[in-house]
Amino acid sequence: MDPTIILFAVFLFLMLMNVPIALCLGVSSIVGIIVMGVPLSVVPMQVYAGIGKATLLAIPFFILAGVIMDRSGISKRLINLADALVGHKTGGLAIVCVIVSCFFAAISGSGPATVAALGAVMIPAMIEAGYGTENSAALMSASGSIGIIIPPSIPFVVYSGISGVSVSRIFMAGIVPGILMGVALAVTALMILKKNHQKVVQQKKASGAERWAAFKDALWGLLMPVIILGGIYGGFFTPTEAAAVAAVYGLIVGLFVYRTIKLKDLFDIFKEAAISSGGIMLIVGCAGLFAWLCQSEGITRAVSAALGGIATNQFTFLILVTIIFLIAGFFLEATSAMYILVPIVLPVAKALGYDYTALGVIISMNMAIGQITPPVGVNLYVACNISNITLKEISKKIVPYVIALLITLLLVSFIPSIAMFLPTILHA
Repeated sequence: MDPTIILFAVFLFLMLMNVPIALCLGVSSIVGIIVMGVPLSVVPMQVYAGIGKATLLAIPFFILAGVIMDRSGISKRLINLADALVGHKTGGLAIVCVIVSCFFAAISGSGPATVAALGAVMIPAMIEAGYGTENSAALMSASGSIGIIIPPSIPFVVYSGISGVSVSRIFMAGIVPGILMGVALAVTALMILKKNHQKVVQQKKASGAERWAAFKDALWGLLMPVIILGGIYGGFFTPTEAAAVAAVYGLIVGLFVYRTIKLKDLFDIFKEAAISSGGIMLIVGCAGLFAWLCQSEGITRAVSAALGGIATNQFTFLILVTIIFLIAGFFLEATSAMYILVPIVLPVAKALGYDYTALGVIISMNMAIGQITPPVGVNLYVACNISNITLKEISKKIVPYVIALLITLLLVSFIPSIAMFLPTILHA
């Protein structure tokens, strides 16, 4: 039997058996290597080659910064600030949910982390205000997807390692699309409330003194994305160094300013960050091995050539990329999908003259939508655990938000200047 068929058959079988994606990629790759007669010594070499990149060091540091932000109470203070500013308006809590997700995204770089950190506060608050359990969980899930678009973004870091695009450039390209996603979700949430004639509890308008107090309390948290992005674009440090600085800054704020973190808490904080980072890096290593096998056997070149034969212009290419990555998002998380599929689409993009940076933003937006689409939508599972509802219940309510994000995706895809506006004017 053809080794290629065996490789993908084992991969698909393991996926259908609900085996973790890292093991699906790793085990199927090892089976393929054995069938192809390749020495097993290539396994550790290729796994290390996948994870042994300086750029990827940013991932564990950004994850650590997100954990520290959550444990130090910064996320709660950001919620209080947004609530003081717009919480009194019609649908105010829905707007607050989106705003704080954008803020948290500018620190954590992870969709599930955003939902986990903010959902524990926002979902119960929205339920109590009358937004409904399923709709509250759906909005939080969708808002969390912004976490991988607004920089810093873990998928952007991974894409940079694969494509060679500057991390700082693609970070800058993600800012405007991320904000547009937030606007689209907020508008959709308000339309749902109006359509359903849903009565929600109107909060009392905060006074000027209360808003000022909330701002001062959240100031240290607001400064974190300024330090991260300002440091990168000001030339003070690299994205990897910025991630480390963010983690140290968060620790200083938690230990000495807010004093919500004790020395005894550090072990649990580092343990949580290490577990999350280890899971991602295991996926990176196994996905790198799988991608290497596909490339060495000519699978990547053959599929890329076939795609190039169909996609004879940018319009067709973008439609195909959207379809491919949306389908991939149903079954794969962002890191593994990128390692497998990005090497296929990059040569076609180059031949058609489509900017690699804009392509990275589009691919990541597809993966963001994948985080809220069953059966693998990781954000949905996190929100379900918080709100004690089933995947079926939340899936019914997530559809309008998926449509809103798809419209935003198409706008960014066919008007690349939306993503490339900031990198172009700032010469990033």
